[in-house]
Amino acid sequence: MSLKIAIAQINVTVGDFAGNRARILDFAERARRQGADLLLTPELALCGYPPEDLLLRDDFCAACDRELATLAASLPGIAVLVGHPEKRGLRCYNAATLINDGRRVATYYKQRLPSYEVFDEERYFESGDDPCVLTIKGVRCGVNICADVWEAGAADLARQAGAEVLLVLNASPYHIGKRERRTEVLRQRTASTGLPVVYANLAGGQDELVFDGGSFVLDSQGALCCQWAQFEETLGIVDFVDGQPQPGTIVPAPCLEAEIYQALLLGVRDYLGKNGFPGAIIGLSGGIDSALTLCIAVDALGADKVRAVMMPSPYTAEISLSDSREMVRLLGVRYDEIAIEPAMQTLGSMLDKQFAGLPTDTTEENLQARIRGMILMAISNKTGSLVLTTGNKSEMAVGYCTLYGDMAGGFAVIKDIAKTLVYRLARWRNTVAYAIPERIINRPPSAELKPDQTDQDSLPPYEVLDAIVEAYMEKDLSPREIIARGHAEADVRRVVHLLKISEYKRRQSPVGIRVTQRGFGKDWRYPITNRYRDLY
Repeated sequence: MSLKIAIAQINVTVGDFAGNRARILDFAERARRQGADLLLTPELALCGYPPEDLLLRDDFCAACDRELATLAASLPGIAVLVGHPEKRGLRCYNAATLINDGRRVATYYKQRLPSYEVFDEERYFESGDDPCVLTIKGVRCGVNICADVWEAGAADLARQAGAEVLLVLNASPYHIGKRERRTEVLRQRTASTGLPVVYANLAGGQDELVFDGGSFVLDSQGALCCQWAQFEETLGIVDFVDGQPQPGTIVPAPCLEAEIYQALLLGVRDYLGKNGFPGAIIGLSGGIDSALTLCIAVDALGADKVRAVMMPSPYTAEISLSDSREMVRLLGVRYDEIAIEPAMQTLGSMLDKQFAGLPTDTTEENLQARIRGMILMAISNKTGSLVLTTGNKSEMAVGYCTLYGDMAGGFAVIKDIAKTLVYRLARWRNTVAYAIPERIINRPPSAELKPDQTDQDSLPPYEVLDAIVEAYMEKDLSPREIIARGHAEADVRRVVHLLKISEYKRRQSPVGIRVTQRGFGKDWRYPITNRYRDLY
């Protein structure tokens, strides 16, 4: 008995029913031409994931129902298991429906509704209770959706109902280590059920989330039979013979730096592309963060869609100017220099009376950042291109950033990239093709807002800072536990204090790409007004 299953690892857009339907139809036709009996789509492929509060609108759900009917009438002689939301009375379900010969054959409702990390499905969906087993060419195929397989239960019900193969529709967002974790979890399911698994995952960017694809197939022993590329659309085909998947394509995992970089490229490309921005604008400083952001933008969009603006002040080092000029020459982007000293003098004169008798402090430094932010936003307004901010996770954690200054912009590319990881990515990018002058990577980081300034004038060394932020923010360790790991109490107190008092800034920051298991976005919900103090 043989069965050929196709996996549509597609990049859909939330709310683009017609576009998503057309994509499914295109993959269905391609799968049919390759002799596939069944096409498996990702979770909620018809409406895009996550639709969030659009699901609370009756018109949204009705539009999805209409598109599902149109899809059913249009399919080119192949069975398709399609993910979609389904409204039944006052209840809405995360569903997967098998369509064949122009009609709906069966529908499965997701049983496990995650409400952790970036997920909030209990807000929108009711959970299903019943297994769903489809017979296709004599093979009994059980259906699960994403979180159903992350714990025991749903897959076991499918096995008890007679399933011989488990089909899993997924919209599983990327974070570091997620690819390996998925395989580990699915091996647990194969161990408990004895079922081979076909895992189809979404590929594409949606706001701060990146879905990395990487769809795969395990045999009944948990051995990897097929694995497709990450961060791109692909049509995968797997042959089942006598209930077992046959060995096929296995795309090896890239190194960690390459994987993260690909996630950032896809996040930028889809955020600008799906929202209709014609290009990107980056404030170049001669520092490592703006250099990495510029590389990502160029690699994601093409040099012709990226514009770099250098805005020197009297404190800008000559090497910052020369390194910036060299970098834009290497990358081939449009480059402008706009000196901000005239604006600094004008604002200084305007505020003389207000600041009379008061010492110079960070106020004057922040004015420089805000002048730069105003210039970038003016160019953005005039051209329609989007300003990409260049702040990293370390800075966002401790508030080493200026509201309406370097935080001004529409998309924060490296918002979830710690400073130490910024350096790793920059070095890796130069191994692909030299683009970031070595001096940018090797010189001490500085905001260059006053003479001889370095970041470590205000912050612990980034190796220390990043380790404390990761322990406290990503792993929820207490200050006591972090100190017990060998960090100085003074450093821990300082970093945790800065992290807490900077929440009001982070709430006003642009959305940015999530690559860790916990970023400053959907999965970080700390109150701004908060008098809780950790015990030391």
